[in-house]
Amino acid sequence: MTPIRHNASDSNAPDSGASVTGAGPGGTAADSDPVLDAARDCVLAVGVRRTTLTDVARRAGVSRMTIYRRWPDVRSLVGDLMTREWIAVAANAMPPADDPRPVRARIVDGLVGGATAFRAHTLFHKILDVDPELLLPYILDRRGASQEALLDLLATALDQGHADGSVRRMRTDLQARSLLLVVQSFTLSLRTMTDDSDPELGEAAFLDELRTLLERTLTP
Repeated sequence: MTPIRHNASDSNAPDSGASVTGAGPGGTAADSDPVLDAARDCVLAVGVRRTTLTDVARRAGVSRMTIYRRWPDVRSLVGDLMTREWIAVAANAMPPADDPRPVRARIVDGLVGGATAFRAHTLFHKILDVDPELLLPYILDRRGASQEALLDLLATALDQGHADGSVRRMRTDLQARSLLLVVQSFTLSLRTMTDDSDPELGEAAFLDELRTLLERTLTP
């Protein structure tokens, strides 16, 4: 797998021609890469700050120079790992391409399914719990490669929804970015609003509300 730097300026961003409605549970999965797999295992075991390139090389069964030729430090390696994992989660959450429903329904299902899958993802949980500062630049300052890829997928799906009349027409890039902002907030900040002692304020209730928000904002 060609490394994808987790920043907005990378020129190796994934192919944007894929449709956000075209992958399914049996479709796109995280590409196998022994170094990224080893990095994931290290981060899950000890967190990002305690992971070293030496640890990753040992676990992957490669030399340290093999690692250094591709990544100068742990953060750049973990950035590529996050890109791989997040894109795979999003793609696998999307309904299959042969789903006969209007595009709007597929977009809403895919976005809610993606938020749900992110929140259940073990690497996402580990980073959020142990190294949340890794996510801050992509929330506050700039878009990462995975965000750019998701915007491309969303834009393709929205154009399809405009064409079949199921999605409210507006400038596509503005619509895609607005949707991603909404879904990001539910994905990253949901636990600040849930209340485990009140079922009506539990995670499922908020994800139902996310579905309602998306459905209403996309309806013509």
